[in-house]
Amino acid sequence: MIYPISWEFSWPYLLTALLVGYTLGSIPFGVIFTKWSGEGNLRNIGSGSIGATNVLRTGRKGIAAATLLADIFKGITAVFIGSFFGLDVSLLAGLGAILGHMFSVWIKFKGGKGVATALGIVLILSWKTGLIVFTIWLLTAAILRYSSLAALLASLTLPFVAWAIEFPQLIEFFGLLTVLIWFRHQGNIRRLLQGQEPKIGKK
Repeated sequence: MIYPISWEFSWPYLLTALLVGYTLGSIPFGVIFTKWSGEGNLRNIGSGSIGATNVLRTGRKGIAAATLLADIFKGITAVFIGSFFGLDVSLLAGLGAILGHMFSVWIKFKGGKGVATALGIVLILSWKTGLIVFTIWLLTAAILRYSSLAALLASLTLPFVAWAIEFPQLIEFFGLLTVLIWFRHQGNIRRLLQGQEPKIGKK
């Protein structure tokens, strides 16, 4: 924990953690990689999201994989740096990272759905929880072929998995990640209910 434990002394650390996390999270790797590969502006492709699922709609699997890994490492890096200053700081850094990914200052506060970045955050805080939730996502995506539905179901299980295995103190934070992910998937939820959501790999 930060010492001394006082809002007067700790708020600069907490604010810095949030801002550093946001800065890391706001890097739109999907946009950058897609542009470098000659595929144009990712914001004008598919759903316009900056995540790996939308990058995959360009047909460039390698670029999509690179985007996925980069977005995961945004979450990992933010929480890892914050962990040197205590759990509160690492959680705020993680929160900043997912907010940065979802509402990036570099693309007019647009962004992605936050799933990969959230995975990175969870893997650092509780790798067992991260692996279980990732497995749920992977199985759902493989069977049903809907990335959005897999993300919604996996994120919904996140706080429950943490509670079940060993990290009840993280339930509230993981619950917040779930709320943010569901908020960013509003359009996907509507399309799923209407039967109009594209499957993985479809444009």
